[in-house]
Amino acid sequence: MSHWFAKSVLRTMGWHTDGRVPGGVKKAVIISAPHTSYWDFVIGWMTFHVADVNIRFLIKEEVFKGPLGWLLRKLGGIPVARGKKNYMIAQLKEMFDSSESLYVVITPEGTRKKVVQWKKGFYMIALESGVPIACSFIDYNKKTGGIGPIISPSGDYEKDIVTIQDFYRDKKAKHPERFNLSVQGTQN
Repeated sequence: MSHWFAKSVLRTMGWHTDGRVPGGVKKAVIISAPHTSYWDFVIGWMTFHVADVNIRFLIKEEVFKGPLGWLLRKLGGIPVARGKKNYMIAQLKEMFDSSESLYVVITPEGTRKKVVQWKKGFYMIALESGVPIACSFIDYNKKTGGIGPIISPSGDYEKDIVTIQDFYRDKKAKHPERFNLSVQGTQN
């Protein structure tokens, strides 16, 4: 999808974009929140095209069956076997190490349903791979999608997650009752 086409579709839907990945950042784990609707993927994917960010994204392997699997791979999808020890951190570290430029989008909520706390895999992938975390967002109140701050993981997850989640406090989800920023405890 071209930049101008994505921008035209978003504009027709009443959306606009804000922010970009800085020019010097060639690799990043991009977290995308809130994630409460299938529309988040559609709007987010177009937002990345407007920002000229060629993304890859993690998605549960179950949706890769049939023709949808072909399309998802073509769009940048990376299948994930949820609930299995799949060495995803090591696999993504290898992808980052062997790529000149790579942006991998992860939804830290892990699902469109309400969760008690975010999964911390995105953080571990960034830390192990030595890449920053870019905070992308969708705000249904302002009808804006974009890329916010870039954060270098310090190794202190509890400290860094507070900084990350503070950025999302004023972002409104399509289904606000499903969006949670609780930082109590961690989940792998």
